[in-house]
Amino acid sequence: MDAIDLLERHHRELEQQFSGLKEASSVAPEQFFTAADLLATHITIEEQDFYPAVRARRTEDILLESLEEHLSLKRVLADLLALDTKDETFGPKLHVLAEQLEHHHKEEEEHLFPKVKKLLDDAAREELGQAMQARMTELRRGEPRKLVLAQTDAAAPLP
Repeated sequence: MDAIDLLERHHRELEQQFSGLKEASSVAPEQFFTAADLLATHITIEEQDFYPAVRARRTEDILLESLEEHLSLKRVLADLLALDTKDETFGPKLHVLAEQLEHHHKEEEEHLFPKVKKLLDDAAREELGQAMQARMTELRRGEPRKLVLAQTDAAAPLP
């Protein structure tokens, strides 16, 4: 699968998950953990696989901004993981997370992905997508949301 297609599909899945959660009258912890694991997996494959593979002069500024956006997402996600889903601040924090997520996806899709399509040919994007899919499968065997708890001090470095 093409890396950009994979990420865009994942963006829609994340948006659907978090939109459903923020509109629900109540959220079961398991529902939130499923969405949190999906988000943590997504952030991890972008930071560890996609961003390093597409780093170039024409993308560096966008990637640095994306890493800062990831830090913000991780911080809100860590806050949410520390709360009971029935806490009165859970819903508002979830709403903020969903909005930040949508903004981040829009930025990537409008600014980063078109540049990446010029940098990497179809075969390179396909190979990268396969590596990202393999990492996603590996991450989903555990509880990737827990990785975020140790990643809230500073943005991940751009390798």
